[in-house]
Amino acid sequence: MHELVLQLDLEDYIAHYKSYLAREKPLYMEGDANLHFRFINELSHYELVPPPAVINLDTKLMHLSKQGVLHIDEIWEFVKIIRYFLYLKSQKFEGYAAEWILGVNIPPAILEIEKWFDNKGNLKEEIDPRFASLNAAIKALKEKIYGVLRSLISSQKLQEFLVDTQAHFLNNQESLLLRGGYASVLKGTIVGRSAGGYFYVVPNALNSYQEQESAITGEKEALMYEYAKKISMEFSKNRLFLSWLNREFDRFDNYLARITFAKANDMEFILPSSDKDIVLKDFFHPALKGAKSVSVNFTKSILLVTGVNAGGKTMLLKSVLAAVLLSKYLLPMKIDAAGSHIGRFKNIKAIIEDTQNVKNDISTFAGRMVEFSRLFTVNSALVGVDEIELGTDADEAAALFCAILDCLIKKEVKIIITTHHKRLASMLASNEQTELLAALYDEKTQRPLYSFLYGTIGKSYAFETAARYGIAQNIVEKARILYGEDKEKLNDLIQKNIDLEFEIRTKLKDIEVKTHKLDKLANSLEEQKEVQKKEFNILKFRFENEYREAVKLAKEAAKQNENKNIHKLLNEADKAKKAVSLPKQAKNDDLNIGDRVGYGTLKGVVTALKKESAVVDIDGVMMYLPKNSLQKLFSPELKTPSKKKSFNISLLRPQNVSVNLDLHGMRSDEAIEKSDKFLSDALLVGFNEVRIYHGVGTGKLAHAVKNFLKTHPSVKEFFDADANQGGAGATIVKL
Repeated sequence: MHELVLQLDLEDYIAHYKSYLAREKPLYMEGDANLHFRFINELSHYELVPPPAVINLDTKLMHLSKQGVLHIDEIWEFVKIIRYFLYLKSQKFEGYAAEWILGVNIPPAILEIEKWFDNKGNLKEEIDPRFASLNAAIKALKEKIYGVLRSLISSQKLQEFLVDTQAHFLNNQESLLLRGGYASVLKGTIVGRSAGGYFYVVPNALNSYQEQESAITGEKEALMYEYAKKISMEFSKNRLFLSWLNREFDRFDNYLARITFAKANDMEFILPSSDKDIVLKDFFHPALKGAKSVSVNFTKSILLVTGVNAGGKTMLLKSVLAAVLLSKYLLPMKIDAAGSHIGRFKNIKAIIEDTQNVKNDISTFAGRMVEFSRLFTVNSALVGVDEIELGTDADEAAALFCAILDCLIKKEVKIIITTHHKRLASMLASNEQTELLAALYDEKTQRPLYSFLYGTIGKSYAFETAARYGIAQNIVEKARILYGEDKEKLNDLIQKNIDLEFEIRTKLKDIEVKTHKLDKLANSLEEQKEVQKKEFNILKFRFENEYREAVKLAKEAAKQNENKNIHKLLNEADKAKKAVSLPKQAKNDDLNIGDRVGYGTLKGVVTALKKESAVVDIDGVMMYLPKNSLQKLFSPELKTPSKKKSFNISLLRPQNVSVNLDLHGMRSDEAIEKSDKFLSDALLVGFNEVRIYHGVGTGKLAHAVKNFLKTHPSVKEFFDADANQGGAGATIVKL
């Protein structure tokens, strides 16, 4: 476990987490992970006081099982745990936490013992009058001792030998710090030497008092042993309870340490699933500051990572393994937990370093073979292999590793591989269980992008990387010639494949956006159709009622014999008929191209006109709609253009503007303000490229500056400066 933590660069993270624990303990929590996860989720809603620091009590519990007597200091460690559980029982928990704390029933005898101690771990005087008497006697003797010392310190004869004017407590005795030659004026016993060569001297005048103090202290220790024996007997009777409580304390400590650590560092938890899929969204490796997040979809058996040197392949491998490890032990991480999914693995293996060792006479390749042979003994494993073909002929390695990996897949081993060798990559790419991932490179800026593209094999860019890190250009060009034109064409073909894949992905995203708009439009039309249907049914119901009422009036008139009443009722029926009104539809003969129109709840612009219909652009979607269904939102009117006012604007160009800005030592807000003014001045002067120095440090200042640059409307692009211009401590900005 420790070796894996080191391989994945997690040692600082683990050390930081352990600082939140009340005492050292393994990372793994025994029991049901789902139950642990529920407790962590519930307890994260409470603000709780952390547990006190407590020593490991396993040995003390073993002593109790053999009827041993604990020291008062050891008993105090148990009391601290008991008091913390009393504190927890006073909290108003709900759910699982409430059920758990209600199950902690502390025996009355243990509760009584807890009351015997003060907050410093001392037995209280009120439990036994002898403690009060002995403490009073010791206090009185101390006063006499310090009275003698004060008298000696103030005496004229001793002044020239005194190093300081205070009493020193050494070897359980009060003494004075004196220079050599003091014996002529003071009789005493030397009990120590200082770093400066002075003497700690106990004056003989204190002998009788210290003897009395020693005797009283002995009586007090005997009394404390009496109580320690009494408490130990009671603890022995309740040893099973104390042992259980000790384990539950560790369990709660595990929960609260994780929660507090997560809150302090803005992290989230992910419960591992029963499958083997790994989906990471915006995962940040704990060892990296200000780096890009990692997003990976790893659902097949092999993830093959190729591409540019120093482009983040190894860190991607470590990030995947680290995320799985943290999830396995329910440790928090910086990640989008809602969009991520991590499977459960019994074993996590990293084959990263060169295992070559002179002492055991093992080569690089032989060391790799030893590590791979061990994988055949494990099941349900996640393995990360960096530079898989390291240490031997690439063509032979390609065939060998293809065979090895095929066998490991059958044993439910999931493998992440990084490589630069195209033969191995092409052979593995043909396996349907392999996912391809390429580290990208920016041809324009000649720098890695630290991002990845799925479904393709990437170039290594060895020549470009060598030039970037200081190898002379003439040497690089000579290497290109030696490499050969055919192989360089293969590299170009790989790059074209990456560019084409990237272009396809971009177009797919555009199609997804348009599809989303169409779905939204279809839903809106469907809603509009339902509204119109309801309105139609309401009108239909009203018209039918009005018609029936008119018919009723007509029938009443027919029943009447008198013409006068007949005419009267017919007139009323005629009025009811005239009252029936149908909704009017607009003809919209005056529609023009460019008019903004409404179609129900939708709004758009007329782009073409037919005899009875119009073509309307609604959020980029062209729709043929009847003219009489459109509502004109406004009509463009011809207006006499007003005479424009003329203004004379004079621009004051800033003086003494530099192409460099130094932000070292500034706070983030101050640095952003300075950067904003610096870029404005640079634009006014006409600079198209500037440099901002922010240093490396903790990475916070660089992160703040780069976030600001992302949002600045006049910044075209920015990237780290070359090594001879400040490297990661400086950013080049193009305007």
